Amino acid sequence: MIAPILKQEVVMLNPVTIKSFEVKSHAQADEVRTPNKTRIEVVHFKDFTIGRFRLDPGWRWSECIKPVVKTDLCQVSHLGHVCSGSLTVAMADGTKKTLHAGESYTIPPGHDAWVEGDEPFTSIEVLSADRYAKPS
Repeated sequence: MIAPILKQEVVMLNPVTIKSFEVKSHAQADEVRTPNKTRIEVVHFKDFTIGRFRLDPGWRWSECIKPVVKTDLCQVSHLGHVCSGSLTVAMADGTKKTLHAGESYTIPPGHDAWVEGDEPFTSIEVLSADRYAKPS
C-alpha cells in the first residue's frame, strides 16, 4: 500500500513582488560606509537595499561600529550569506556562534561580533544594509 502524499502549503507572511528588472554592481555602489576596519557597499533598488560587507582582520563591532552608532550592542537585525572568512557573534544572553563561508544566517538585535583569524569576513546582507554603521 502506498501512503498518501500530503501537500503542505507554504504561506509567505509578506509576499514580495518585484516590478522592475535592474542590475547593479557593488563595485560602483550607490553608498559606501567605511568605519574603522569596515567597508559597507550598498546598492539601492526601488523597494530594496542590498549590502556587501567587508570586515577586516581585527574588526570587532564594539570597537569599530559602536563609536559610530553609540549603542552598547548592535541593535540591527541581520539576514545574509557569508562569502568568505569567519565571524563570531555573541548575543547578550551569552549565546555564541561562528559564521563561516558558504553559510547563511539570521542574527537578532542585541549582539557583539568579531572577525576570526587573518582573513577578511565578507558577506551579502539583505535586511540591514540600509541602516548598518550609520550614525544614530
